[in-house]
Amino acid sequence: MKKVSLFLMLVLGAWTFQSCNTTSNKDSAEQAEDANEKKDMPEDDSEFAVKAASGGMMEVELGKLAQQKAQNQKVKDFGAMMVTDHSKANEEFKTIAASKNMTIPATLSDEHQKHVDDLSKLSGAEFDKEYVKLMVDDHKEDIDLFKDASFNAKDPDIKAFAGKTLPTLQKHHDAIKAIQDGMK
Repeated sequence: MKKVSLFLMLVLGAWTFQSCNTTSNKDSAEQAEDANEKKDMPEDDSEFAVKAASGGMMEVELGKLAQQKAQNQKVKDFGAMMVTDHSKANEEFKTIAASKNMTIPATLSDEHQKHVDDLSKLSGAEFDKEYVKLMVDDHKEDIDLFKDASFNAKDPDIKAFAGKTLPTLQKHHDAIKAIQDGMK
């Protein structure tokens, strides 16, 4: 009888632990989207907020990596610009999100964290090549995301933030594209 009771307690404990752990399997971005959905936030605004916040954090992290691991001075300088510009935009957006009671991720999404992890394994010319490629592609996506939000966001403050940030993203894209073209 004691063995059966002990076995049942172990099974119940494992099941309880598993069910408590279910939400932690979601990354920070998914948790933020879920929280905003429960708050009845406009879906497009919430999606923009989560992507912009996680992407901004990734830009800062990768910019720091570029300053440490890049071989090309222009890549290092671009990384420094990413840290400065995206840190400023991230802080501004955190303030806007807080004023709207909007949840944004506290950490990178799994996708963005994978980029950081992958690039952290590289250095020198190999790092430069992969970082520059990622920054060109990422800034194309960012420009599209921010352009859409600047026209279609429901919240006027989010719309204004997207429109105000768009020229900086374009400047970043032009700068990294020039670096990429110079590396060929």
